[in-house]
Amino acid sequence: MNHKTVLIAIGLSSLISLPVVADELQLGDASKLPPAASKKGVTYDTDIKPLVEKSCLKCHSGEKPKGKYSVETKEKLLKGGPDGAPIVVGNSAKSPLVHYISDLVADSEMPPKEKREKFPALTKDQVGLVRAWIDQGAK
Repeated sequence: MNHKTVLIAIGLSSLISLPVVADELQLGDASKLPPAASKKGVTYDTDIKPLVEKSCLKCHSGEKPKGKYSVETKEKLLKGGPDGAPIVVGNSAKSPLVHYISDLVADSEMPPKEKREKFPALTKDQVGLVRAWIDQGAK
C-alpha cells in the first residue's frame, strides 16, 4: 500500500464513520431511560396505538406532518421521516424515538414541552411499554 492509498483509506473510513457519530449525537444517555416494561406480548394495536393517538397524532399526521414524520399507521411510525428510522426494532435503547419521548435529547423532546398542556408527555411506565414493544420486535 502506498502513501496515497493509505490517505484515501483513512479519508474513506472517516466518511463512513460520520453517520454513526451523527446518530450518537441524536441520542441521550441510555442509562437514564426508564426500564422496559416486563409485560410480554406487547402489541401496537392494543398497547402503543392509544399512546400515539393521545400524544403524537395531532402534530404528526395529515398532509403536512411536523418534521415530515407521520405516525398515522404503524408502518409510517416505523418508517420515520427525513432523519431516518426512529425505531431500531429489537433495541429500544438505540431507538431515537425512545430518547425523544424520554426527554433525553434537548430541543427534541416529544411532545415538545410547550405543548404538553394539550398533549401530555408519556409517563415512565408508558415509555417502558414503548420500549418493551420495540424490544419484542415492534409487532
